[in-house]
Amino acid sequence: MTRLLKKIRQIYGDMNLQSKFTIVLSIAVTIPVLIVGIFFYTRLYDMVVSDTIRKEQDASSEAAPLIEARIQKILDAYEEITELGFYETLFHQPVNSPFQMLLDPRDAEAFQKKAQELIDGQTITGLQIYMDFPTESVKLFHDELTQNYFVPMSLAQGTYWYGIFQGTGKSELYCPEFYLGEREKCTFGDMAYIVSTTFYYQGNAHQAYIALYSSSDQLTQMLKRNLTLDGSVSYIINERNAIVASSDKSGTGIYLLDYQTVEDSFMASNGFIERTILDQKIYAGFYNIRQPGWFMVTVLPSSSLLKQSNFIMFQYILMYLAVLVLASVMAHFLARSVSSRISSVIRQMSKVRQGSPVPMESPVYHDEIGDLVDTYNYMTRKIQQLMDEQMKAAEELRIAEFNSLQAQINPHFLYNTMDMINWMALQGQTSEISSAVQSLSRFYKLTLSRKKSISTIGEEEEHVSIYLKIQNMRYHDNISFISDIPDELTDYQIPKLTLQPVIENCVLHGILEKDTKAGTIVLTGWMEQEDIVLLISDDGVGIPPEKLSTIISGNSAGSSSGGTNIAVYNTHQRLQILYGRAYGLTYTSRQGQGTEVQIRIPARRQTQEPV
Repeated sequence: MTRLLKKIRQIYGDMNLQSKFTIVLSIAVTIPVLIVGIFFYTRLYDMVVSDTIRKEQDASSEAAPLIEARIQKILDAYEEITELGFYETLFHQPVNSPFQMLLDPRDAEAFQKKAQELIDGQTITGLQIYMDFPTESVKLFHDELTQNYFVPMSLAQGTYWYGIFQGTGKSELYCPEFYLGEREKCTFGDMAYIVSTTFYYQGNAHQAYIALYSSSDQLTQMLKRNLTLDGSVSYIINERNAIVASSDKSGTGIYLLDYQTVEDSFMASNGFIERTILDQKIYAGFYNIRQPGWFMVTVLPSSSLLKQSNFIMFQYILMYLAVLVLASVMAHFLARSVSSRISSVIRQMSKVRQGSPVPMESPVYHDEIGDLVDTYNYMTRKIQQLMDEQMKAAEELRIAEFNSLQAQINPHFLYNTMDMINWMALQGQTSEISSAVQSLSRFYKLTLSRKKSISTIGEEEEHVSIYLKIQNMRYHDNISFISDIPDELTDYQIPKLTLQPVIENCVLHGILEKDTKAGTIVLTGWMEQEDIVLLISDDGVGIPPEKLSTIISGNSAGSSSGGTNIAVYNTHQRLQILYGRAYGLTYTSRQGQGTEVQIRIPARRQTQEPV
């Protein structure tokens, strides 16, 4: 397995960039789509169920109010009829009033007009008033204004709804299709709203029924529009388990739930419930049609949901294949455009083997590769510039080192020291003369040795210690020197005569300019990441702000302190030439309190013992 992976890695590593880009981009597109597809497929069925149920709930919440509005129109039509004077006279007359008042043609004409107006063929398809009189001489059944609406009770007898009224004593009834007789269904409609009432004739009460007929077609269309899933069924059931309307009669027969189950489920949950019918899981949802006490039931079979989820997955696969093909084509052209431009840069850079690098033409596009070309062109110009400056830099370094060493061999220090030794001889201070001569000898040995230009921090520390020892012989030990350099730093490299010019500046222009001619110099150091920082501080008179910025700039050569400042400037320049602009000397000072000098050099260990 390891060898196989190594072989695959080698093959991939040897491919050209175009092939690599094509493979990587194709994989980058394919893997996320596959992962999403697998994750999507495992949850697709649940997602389809949840989404379909939500849609059905939304559709039901829209369909149910429409059904209730249709029923309300029927109720409103009935109210309009009962408000007519003709109706009031017929059904609300005093018990012993003469019935001939019913023959008032004006009331009968108003009744006919209202009936014709209500029977619009959309909501109300027919009106029948069933009633019986002991004699057939009553003109209600024969008059042209009323004969189409008043019929004898014998036409209602034998219907299912008539039996319900007789058996239950109900005052009103919403009748589905099978409650009605064949005459009613063929002539008026397959649904009816029927109200039971009474009238008085010759002092006796008689039963009557007012029936407003309508068609279930509108309800059927509403139920069909309520469905968002093929194979699902929606129907309306009443309290007698009768189907009021259905989107599919055969499907309703399969998935019919009895009214009590629907009512109990509705009370338990307003959402969809799971049931198993004929070994098939279904999801049933309910919506209460409050006015008649009906329930609208929507049944979603699991087979239809599974079919829909498979269809969605098929669509997803088709889209995935289309995206894969498009991604492969785009990856090919993108990889080709990138690799061809990179190849041109490689060809141009390979010319360096025959000579100096040659700039390329300026890029047309300024993307990453365009930036690479610009950078390459800049690099070629910079390399040429650096090659030109290399010899100049080497010469400047040699001159800087010479000037630094020469400036630091201060003749006044030598004259003053020799004068001090002369006075010691006159005074017979033999041991002091010996110590002074030895110190001066060691000082100039460390200063003038030219075998190496690089020393160690430990030797530079010794060098400045000797310098301060000689100065203390002249100034009666008024200068205190504290060296606190960690032992682990003493073997690191440092250019010769880096510390002495700074220490000399501290003595001559810091401590000796104080009224007391006394002070303290502290030398310490530490590591900062890959650098070494040496800090020299004194408690001298400090440096005025206007002079502070000129010390390492070389602009103070004309001042009275020019000699020592030139040495400091040369030291700073030498460090920057050797190590770069990030290194060198940094001065900070407060007048009357003292000066601090920070020397930063890279941390490099001494490989050979310096001489």
